[in-house]
Amino acid sequence: METEPVAEQIVMTPIAHIISDITEVTDDYWGGTEAIIRIDDERFTSESLVGLEDFSHLEVVFHFHLTDKNDLHFGARPARNNPAWPATGYFAHRNMRKINWIGVSRCRLIKIDGMDLHVAELDAVDGTPVLDVKPWFPEFGPRGEVRSATWATEMLSDYFAPTDNAASAE
Repeated sequence: METEPVAEQIVMTPIAHIISDITEVTDDYWGGTEAIIRIDDERFTSESLVGLEDFSHLEVVFHFHLTDKNDLHFGARPARNNPAWPATGYFAHRNMRKINWIGVSRCRLIKIDGMDLHVAELDAVDGTPVLDVKPWFPEFGPRGEVRSATWATEMLSDYFAPTDNAASAE
């Protein structure tokens, strides 16, 4: 017996915002970038960060707040509209054109200063609302053989390449 999907809304409140010199969305060249995840100090205290300094990397869940909400593609299409790459479906993409506009990124924790988490190579721009920050546990990493599509490896070859525009947050 099939049931009709229920339209369900989930309301989320950002726990932090990104402070970065990078203000425009870019597809590549995140290498060497630094940013600050500024935790909302009206709801959280320094106690919420106790122990986080023991981790080298964080997993950050954020909202793609600058995305055109009408720019959704549910069908198969080539990544970055590159005709050299195969058309792949909605769930084979990790871009911002997703119905909930949620991004997930792993970054390196440089230091904690008060309620500011200084991070490297977080691929989110200035003002990005952060929905959650989790320490990266290597034990949660992939188990077994890891494989990726050739087009994805090719597409991401410059993703973390350094650029002259790589800037540190002030």
